[in-house]
Amino acid sequence: MALGLTLPTMAGAQVTTNAPPPVAGAKPATVERIKVHSLAIEGNLEGESADRDVIVVLPPGYKSHPDRRYPVVYALHGYSIGAEQWIGEIHVPQTIEGAFARGAAEMIVVLPDSKTVHNGSMYSSSQTTGDFETFIAKDLVGYIDGHYRTLPRRESRGLVGHSMGGYGASRIGMRHADVFGALYMMSPCCLSPRDPGQFNAEAATALAQVKTLEDAQKLPWGLRAQMATAAAWSPNPKKPPLYLDLPVENGQVQPDVLAKWAANAPLAFVDQYVGALRRYKAIAIDVGDRDSLKTDAAKLHESMDRYGVANSFEIYPGDHTSDVARRIQDYVLPFFGANLAFTAR
Repeated sequence: MALGLTLPTMAGAQVTTNAPPPVAGAKPATVERIKVHSLAIEGNLEGESADRDVIVVLPPGYKSHPDRRYPVVYALHGYSIGAEQWIGEIHVPQTIEGAFARGAAEMIVVLPDSKTVHNGSMYSSSQTTGDFETFIAKDLVGYIDGHYRTLPRRESRGLVGHSMGGYGASRIGMRHADVFGALYMMSPCCLSPRDPGQFNAEAATALAQVKTLEDAQKLPWGLRAQMATAAAWSPNPKKPPLYLDLPVENGQVQPDVLAKWAANAPLAFVDQYVGALRRYKAIAIDVGDRDSLKTDAAKLHESMDRYGVANSFEIYPGDHTSDVARRIQDYVLPFFGANLAFTAR
């Protein structure tokens, strides 16, 4: 696959996913749509707004128990969609309400929008896109703790993501174990360093013709993914108007660019964060048996096993997106219900 992102090809941003049956007796959650300003995203070179859309789902008991404080789960969306499409794919609030009705302890769920002009931030730190890693780990967490009745401690914060969001959960989870206490990676993408053979001449020619952001937005899905990867991992402030370096230039693979991309691959840097991973009360990875990402997901699981880092790994029946909603209801939220702290110190 000649893409910057190792992802299954999807025809469009919104995909159809299986919804679990509504749970009888589920009480309604409250869905709020807010804006969160991020200092970390200010001043980026491609003009991403520092005022980010965020969806906050408050549990049924939030209003009726005004003295109660709650753990928070931060849920990161995948490539080519934003928060609104994300809640559609995972059937929120139905699945969150269903999880609580089936016995998961109530918590706040926060779904930030990290879509960019190239359809995804990679949850990375880049002068071109802005520092979305810090947006999630610092600015967003600080805002939610300051505006909602949370339990503001790492043991009461969970981080989960799917696909590009699963990559974000792995990256941010390893680098910010001081912020989060439990970690769940769903079908994480982009775990391995890119092989030079993945970049073909046809793709390189198409990308070389891109001169403006408007040109980039006309590219097909896979080539836009490569632009997103370059903006996140090989930014170049001296190269307007796109401010990025591509892995192939004038028909030649650029080893220095591939080295930068490899430096952002969790399977390349996981060894540096073993101590951080050991701080988590629980870590989980899951992936569908028909998902091309299952091999790298297994490698990440094996890497943690090699160091004795406690983690669970499941390959379930499904493709990249088919059962992500059911996983949220029946596995992800119960996981955090069992592994986050629901009381103050």
